[in-house]
Amino acid sequence: MIGRRVPAVAALIVFCSMCVPHAAMTQEQPAHEWGYSGSEGPAHWGELSPTFAACKTGHLQSPVNIVGAQSANLPPIQFEYKSSPLHIVNNGHTIEIIYAPGSFMRVGDKRYELKQFHFHHPSEETIKNKRFPIEVHLVHADADGNLAVVSVLMNEGSANPLVETLWGIAPKTAGPEKADDNLQINAADLLPANRSYFTFAGSLTTPPCTEGVSWFVLKTPVTISKKQVATFAEIYPYDERPTQSLNGRTVLVSK
Repeated sequence: MIGRRVPAVAALIVFCSMCVPHAAMTQEQPAHEWGYSGSEGPAHWGELSPTFAACKTGHLQSPVNIVGAQSANLPPIQFEYKSSPLHIVNNGHTIEIIYAPGSFMRVGDKRYELKQFHFHHPSEETIKNKRFPIEVHLVHADADGNLAVVSVLMNEGSANPLVETLWGIAPKTAGPEKADDNLQINAADLLPANRSYFTFAGSLTTPPCTEGVSWFVLKTPVTISKKQVATFAEIYPYDERPTQSLNGRTVLVSK
């Protein structure tokens, strides 16, 4: 994966040097134990397995605290999401929804297919040191396996209808995927009306912390109720990696 500083003009889209395996795309590595506290917590991820080395030695790690973003004429993100039958899993680290093929995001001449989305409590990305109660990561991949993650930040406010549906079905403990092909959901229901964004070169935020991931953090949060936050917190009180150094990376922000 990319392991050098990326020039500002290349910060919008970052290419992986090889296809990312499915386990990396889904941000879990079941062959190795890791977690969010103690000897298996983020400070030790890089020591748990040679395949996790980037968690310790990488220079383009995520999440980050977004500060000093440079305004740029960036192309809009075009979301082409379709409905998907609900396939949901508690993977031992988060609640994840596996998305059916056929939904895409476009940024300029790049097209990425939505593979899955999942939640972090509290948010992993921060904006000028502000942390949000919940963050959604919508994980996409292009035809060559290069990853792009859209981050949607969530503030406490009115209830989120899609989240309400998900929480009603989400397994409380880790286990096999649950599927309801008669229940259709649409990830577009998680997106704010304003699609302006920050973008930078980064990594997966869980082991193996693979770099070469293009990040798009939507500037406008959506709402989630206090009760909905508490429901997720009962399952995962804390599944957040601390912010990582920018190491000279440029964060761009759309005008």
